[in-house]
Amino acid sequence: MDKLLAPHTPEATAHNHITENSFTWHTDQPSVDESLIAGCASYRAFDRYLSGNDIFLLPRTRSELESILRRYAYDAIHNAIASSRSPLQTGGYSRVCHLAEQSIRDVLHTGDNVDILLALHRPASTNASNHESDDCNTRPITTKLK
Repeated sequence: MDKLLAPHTPEATAHNHITENSFTWHTDQPSVDESLIAGCASYRAFDRYLSGNDIFLLPRTRSELESILRRYAYDAIHNAIASSRSPLQTGGYSRVCHLAEQSIRDVLHTGDNVDILLALHRPASTNASNHESDDCNTRPITTKLK
């Protein structure tokens, strides 16, 4: 995780703040801190992707990867808003989503992060080459009708 979002980044700081102050983070201000929620949501999106627990269809492209990360961030945003006792300001939800999306894009634009994340949950390439002869399109299908 440190390669994507180092401990000193705003996202990691937001995640640590919310995690360490889970009972009071939302009562520190009269309204919800939008940048805090967005940063934490971005961090949690990458953390969830890295764990691989919820990935059913592996992303093949950068846009598919970004879509998965945005969905994970939205889930984290919804959870944070639901657990908060402080209201969002008018237009706050859109701003939080935009900030989280921008954070995700910034991480994906850095170095070879996209390639690393796309390859992370892929099966080893040796498995694919070993099973080329098992392709279902190479064997004839026979059926008998009665």
